[in-house]
Formats: sequence, structure tokens, C-alpha cells
Amino acid sequence: MPQNNTQLPASNTQPKLLNIYFTAGIPQLEDTAEIIKLIQDSGAEMMEIGMPYSDPVADGPVIQKAHELALNNGMTISTLLSQLKSVKNEIRIPIILMGYINPVLSFGFENFCRECSESGVSGLIIPDLPPIEFEKNYQQILEKYNLNFTFLVTPETSDERILYLDSLSSGFLYAVSSSSTTGNENAVLKNEEYLSRIASLPLKNPVMIGFGIKSKEDFKNVTQKADGGIIGTAFVNILLQNRDWKTKAIDFIHSIRA
Repeated sequence: MPQNNTQLPASNTQPKLLNIYFTAGIPQLEDTAEIIKLIQDSGAEMMEIGMPYSDPVADGPVIQKAHELALNNGMTISTLLSQLKSVKNEIRIPIILMGYINPVLSFGFENFCRECSESGVSGLIIPDLPPIEFEKNYQQILEKYNLNFTFLVTPETSDERILYLDSLSSGFLYAVSSSSTTGNENAVLKNEEYLSRIASLPLKNPVMIGFGIKSKEDFKNVTQKADGGIIGTAFVNILLQNRDWKTKAIDFIHSIRA
């Protein structure tokens, strides 16, 4: 796949990469652009922005609540893309949009990719898009608009399938820390056998670990055998629960990086 400037370094000698997720359209509809700049300025290497959807089945209660609030605030794909266009000249780190396939298909897949490219988006994560469908119907469109696409793997994913999904992915490979929804308090963060198995495979992409990371200690633990970590629920909680969310969000990212 043609690469833009978002290919991440794949080396354990590099500092571990921090990827922050938040849902577009919270706490208020117009806060998205400010949160984007806040994440960049606080030291993250990349960010994922969730596109709100009425049935986010892969997400736990915190992000489900965020989706519901964002939709009630009036967030749509068109609104998000417009907000991204307004700040794209100020953003130097990759922005990945994460969401579900139905709203994207309703928008029109190629139209969506075109708009993403024009809005400064680097890549997509669509967990419910099957790899076979991706190869058959969508990969060439993504290549046309120079967009990366990331697949997810879990502890139950076989080595053979991990290699297959890595071959289809670009940008990075998303390794879910445990077989659960996002924000699950019982998520097994440091699954040694799983993380060692992934680290031993000849992967072409950097590996980012996600689901359940809430602190600097969590981040350090899960990234010992990976290239970076993804923090979502803990950050979204700050946006939902704190009136002074800006200061709290900055302090949180700094605490991971301290």
C-alpha cells in the first residue's frame, strides 16, 4: 500500500509510541479541534478519533456513553471531517479515524476516503470490516487515497492469521491486550505468552497494544515487547467526568510521558 508520512518506526530501541483515543463530539460538539491540538501538544505521537455510532459493540460502557453523548450533541461524519479540515495545517502527528462500517458505507466508502485524505487523516481502523471484504472491495480505494488501514489481533488469533492481518495492515498492527471490550476492568494487560508470541513473528508493521491501559505503569508494562500503546477509556473518562477536562487531560498525558 502506498504510504504517507505516518509509517511508524518498528524498533525496540525507539521510545515507545503513545497513541491517544477519544470520541469526536465530546464533551461538546465543538471541542474536537481543541482536543486534537491538546493531544499533539502534550507529547503523544499519534491519535485515534472515534466516529460516533449508535451500536459500538466492541466498546465498553465508558466509550458507549461517549458515543451516545456525541450523537446527542449532533456529531456526524460530515461534521467531524469539517472540523479536521479546520486544523489540518496545524497537526504534525498521524490522525487515525476509528469506527464501524455501516456509517461509512452510508456516507459512501470512496467519498469517505476522499474526504479523509483532504482532511489530513492518515488512516482508518474499522474493526467490523472483514479482511476478505477489505481485500475484495476496499483495499484499492484506500491505496488510491493514500490511507493506511489497521487490523486488530487478539490473544486467540493464530500466528498464521496474525501474519495475514499484518500483511494487509499498514501504519501499525493493533494488538488487543485481552479478549474483552474497551475499558474492561478485568482485562489481562500483560499476557506474557501472547506478547512474546507477537514479538517473535516477522511482522512488517510496528505493534501497538490497546485495551485497558490506564497509567504510566500499565503503559510501561505492555510496551516492553511492543512498539507502543493505545490509551482510550482512561482518557475519554477525563473528558466525560471533569468540568476542568483540559487541565486534567494535559496532566494525564504528561503523567504517561513523565
